[in-house]
Amino acid sequence: MGLSAAWWQRRRLPNILFFLSDQHRYDWIGATPALGVKTPALDSLAKMGVRIRKCIVASPLCGPSRACLASGREYARCGVRDNNQDYPLHLPTFYQALRASGYHVVGVGKFDLHKATFDWGVDGRRFLPEWGFSDGIDNAGKTEAILSGEREPRDPYMAFLHRRGLAQTHVEDYRRRQYQNAYLNTEPTPLPEDAYCDNWIAVKGLEFLRAFPTSKPWMLQVNFVGPQLPLDITRRMERTCRGRKFPPPIDAESYTQETHLAIRQNYTAMIENIDRWVGAFLDELKRRGQLENTLVVYSSDHGEMLGDHDRWGQGLPYQPAVNVPLYVFGPGVERNVVSNALVSHIDLAATFLDYAGVPRLASMEGQSLRPLLEGRTSNHREFVRSALGSWSMVFDGRYKLIRGFNPSVRSRLPRKGQKTSSEFSTAFERPVLFDLKLDANETDNLARKAPSQVHRLSKLLGS
Repeated sequence: MGLSAAWWQRRRLPNILFFLSDQHRYDWIGATPALGVKTPALDSLAKMGVRIRKCIVASPLCGPSRACLASGREYARCGVRDNNQDYPLHLPTFYQALRASGYHVVGVGKFDLHKATFDWGVDGRRFLPEWGFSDGIDNAGKTEAILSGEREPRDPYMAFLHRRGLAQTHVEDYRRRQYQNAYLNTEPTPLPEDAYCDNWIAVKGLEFLRAFPTSKPWMLQVNFVGPQLPLDITRRMERTCRGRKFPPPIDAESYTQETHLAIRQNYTAMIENIDRWVGAFLDELKRRGQLENTLVVYSSDHGEMLGDHDRWGQGLPYQPAVNVPLYVFGPGVERNVVSNALVSHIDLAATFLDYAGVPRLASMEGQSLRPLLEGRTSNHREFVRSALGSWSMVFDGRYKLIRGFNPSVRSRLPRKGQKTSSEFSTAFERPVLFDLKLDANETDNLARKAPSQVHRLSKLLGS
């Protein structure tokens, strides 16, 4: 039974605004001075609330990561091993629990909970009710939109482009990028500013926000498709990034400094565009008088290697792929705090339920961040785990143990017809141990030098 309006007014349950981007690595933010990334909205969230530096995703790949988040479960129990599986509808989600408690639960953008099924419905509502949403728009990811909607749209974003007469232009641009290489092509998209996917998603999200009822609490999840490849920035975004300098990748030999710089400029422009929209949502909350009673969270489903160790994209146990930004602001949350506590991304599911006054699902392995956010503790977890396919890792905040991964495998950017970087790591018998306090770049495997640490962490890994 849902909550009555009077009961909600007495409890003052917070609204929840959750931004989830795709492939935003932990350090590519304004809080990293050496980079010069401009994220004023995220910087503002950090001053108003808490920024968590060590948030580790349960799996650094879109489908599994989002399944882990929705269920509050770790990779082994989330029901999604890779991007070729849909989220099992028999598994409960925190969205369902929020909706059942009386929240108006809405989401826009790319959910990636049914990567194996190219069926979003042109209205974007194909699976939303089953997952636990009251309303919303689920659109295809960047590549899926092209594969499914060239001739006839199967998702709302491509339907929008077809109505605007822009679908074929967009398809041809993406095919050209795929052929030349999705990273190496840093030319701007031919789409106009308002037809760029992240901009379209943000506008749809603002439309929902402005129409929300005031008689009940709401949750809005905004799923941006960026800053995932291809690096298709708009002409306006290109003007913001060209000429800017960024440090080169760590331990990389494959490409010239100029190539890496252009890639990093585009990646930065996509992040800064998302930050611009985060600011627009915060302004709308202020206009509605709801900012102080809204739990605002920004994070990402996984990171991006961006050329470090000659590797690209997602799917790897290195920090650039598994560590993501996490900003939290809201009622009761401490202000202007940078936390070094160790956090799992799945903890967000339990946190949302906690702030909504909803008991944590019995099947959840996530732990509410509320005590940490409200300053009742400075610690959260002793260790976190992440996994994908053949590899698994455990991290205690200093030492990271990885099994099933070969760090000596290096790759250039994947060409047409090649496997992606997430598929280059095959089963590897020898353990890999990094000391991130002394080796933040993860270049020195200490496994043979520190067998006691390997033994200790192996127990935590479950092997």
